[in-house]
Amino acid sequence: MAPAQVSCCDSSLFSSAGAPRPFRSLFDKDRIEWPEPIQRVQSIAERGIKHLPPTYVRPVEERPSGHVLAEEKIPLIDLSGLDNERREKTMEEISNACKQWGFFQLINHGMSTELLNAGRDVSRRFFQLPLEEKQKHANDPKTYVGYGSRTGELPRLEFKTMPVMKEYCNGAVQVCRTLLSALSQNLDLPPKYLEQAFGGEEDIGMCVRVNYHPVCPQPDLTFGLSPHSDPGGITILLQNDVSGLQVRKGDYWVPVRPVPDALIVNLGDQIEILTNGIYKSVEHRSIVNDTNERMSIVIFCNPCGEKKVGPAKDLIDGSNPVKYKCMTFNEYRMFIRTTGLKGKSYV
Repeated sequence: MAPAQVSCCDSSLFSSAGAPRPFRSLFDKDRIEWPEPIQRVQSIAERGIKHLPPTYVRPVEERPSGHVLAEEKIPLIDLSGLDNERREKTMEEISNACKQWGFFQLINHGMSTELLNAGRDVSRRFFQLPLEEKQKHANDPKTYVGYGSRTGELPRLEFKTMPVMKEYCNGAVQVCRTLLSALSQNLDLPPKYLEQAFGGEEDIGMCVRVNYHPVCPQPDLTFGLSPHSDPGGITILLQNDVSGLQVRKGDYWVPVRPVPDALIVNLGDQIEILTNGIYKSVEHRSIVNDTNERMSIVIFCNPCGEKKVGPAKDLIDGSNPVKYKCMTFNEYRMFIRTTGLKGKSYV
């Protein structure tokens, strides 16, 4: 059962001085006519239904299944170690997490508890608004902006009246830039290599999505989000204290347990392409439950839509041939938008 969502997209990161750059569309020339009606999942759930509408019931072969390794944990990394005597060890931890998991949690990342709580609070209050108020920010079949429930697209919404969210995005973007530098250096590339490959300070893409997963009466029949890898670069996610995110590890699924004030980081397909498969984007999914609602704030740090992305030349040699085609991020995600989420089949 797809989550209710409110989303935005900014074409660039924040400047080094921390001032947000203007929001502008990446796809004003390429908007797609979506044939399906917008589903208000939150409203359906609030009716107190006992059975899922047929629209949301997955075929048997597509329902949540697979062995869950409840005792396994994704890596937990203290990012403050980059600035002290633990730098070498912290860089190694980041490298191992990127190669072995593609997912990890960050603590001491520079975003305060107050800011994280403020982001959660303003997001929660939006979804608590009456439907008619949320509808003022609704998306429609011709845009990717605002309140809706569709997946497989990249929506956007300018948070003109939400300065807390702008400050939250600013902090998350700084975390992304720190990680891009660390990933580059771990590959013996210049510190700014991946940032420049994304478009540099002026043109790196930044998108925001707030997901609200309502209580589901039959969670074994559907997903919050289907298994997929993220098409972009680096994803920074903040969840509430309700578990639901699961990461694929071989033939198993590993729950991502909430850690107080931690940010969840996962690598997207563009990092796998740029590193020629040294770092992996990893399939993940979101399950729902019949007792608690779940909410997450997701920041996507992506390459500039019009910039060609391909494996770094310095990572290619006789024993490591090119594994991925070069294409723009616009081309890559436009294909995904028109075909839907399908695991890791794209990359």
